Amino acid sequence: MYRLVEHRRIWFLLSLIAILPGIVFMLWNLSTSGTLLPLSIDYTGGTQWEMRFAEPVAPTDVGNVFVEAGFSDTKAFHVEDDRTVQVKFKNIDISQKERIQQAIVARFGEFDERLYRSIGPAIGAEVSRAALLAVIAASILILIYIALAFREISYPLRYGMAAIVALVHDVLITVSFLSIMNLFAGWEIDALFLTATLTVIGFSVNDTIVIFDRIRENLRRYRGAPLATVANRSIIETAQRSIATQVTALLVLAAILIFGGITLRIFMATLIVGLVSGTYSSIFTATPLVVAWEERTARGG
Repeated sequence: MYRLVEHRRIWFLLSLIAILPGIVFMLWNLSTSGTLLPLSIDYTGGTQWEMRFAEPVAPTDVGNVFVEAGFSDTKAFHVEDDRTVQVKFKNIDISQKERIQQAIVARFGEFDERLYRSIGPAIGAEVSRAALLAVIAASILILIYIALAFREISYPLRYGMAAIVALVHDVLITVSFLSIMNLFAGWEIDALFLTATLTVIGFSVNDTIVIFDRIRENLRRYRGAPLATVANRSIIETAQRSIATQVTALLVLAAILIFGGITLRIFMATLIVGLVSGTYSSIFTATPLVVAWEERTARGG
C-alpha cells in the first residue's frame, strides 16, 4: 500500500510552490495597475482590431500608428503568423477609425480587416459578478450535499471544506499559469478564461467527490482501520479511473490546442492546466487535508 497521505507535507509544499507565482504576480499587478490580474477589453472596455497584411509587419510598428494618433494605451501583437496583427485600444468613433486606417494603409499598404469589435466594461463586470455568485452558490451547495451524503460518517462537513479548498487550489493554479504566460506572451483574462476556470471547478469537484465516496464505502468495509489507511486504499482504488478519464480529456484538449487556432489557445491551455491541477488536488490536497484534520482532532488539537 502506498503511503500517499502520510507524505502530505511534500504535496502541500508543491502546491504552495505552484501557487506562489500567481500570488506574487497579483500583488505586483495590483501595485502597478490597480487590478489584481491583467484584464482584457472584455472587462476594461475597448476595441479589438485584427488586420492581415500582404507582407510581414512588426506589431510595434502598427501600434506606433495608434500612439501617434493619441492612443498611448495600445497593445499590438501577432496572431496566427507574422502578417496578422491584432491591436487592442480604447473605443473610438468612425471618423477616428477612418483616420487611423488611412495612416496604416499609407505606411504598410492595404490590409484585410479580420475582426473589429468594441465592448463596454459593464458587460465584463456583469459577467464577473454572475460568475462569482455562481461559485459561491456552488460552494454552499457542495457543503450541503456532502453533509447529507456523508452523514453516516464522522465530521461530514470536513469533506465539504476540503473539496472547497481543492477548488480554490485549482483556481489559484490557473491564475499562476496565466501570470507566467502574461509575462512571456502577454496573455490577459478574457471571457473564455473565465469560462475555462468555471469548467475546471466542475472537474475538480467531480474527481474529489469520487475519492471521498470511495472513502465513505471503505470506512464501512474496514471498520476500526485508521483513516489514513482507508484514504490510501481509496485513492489507489479510484486512481486508475480518474487518471484514465483525465488523460482521455487531455488528449482531446491538446489536439484542439494545437489545431484549433489562436482564438482558442488561452481557453484550451487553461483547461489543460486546470484539469491536471484538479486531478492532483483531489489526490494530494483534498484527501490528505481530511486525514490531517482527523489526526489533529484525535490528538486533541
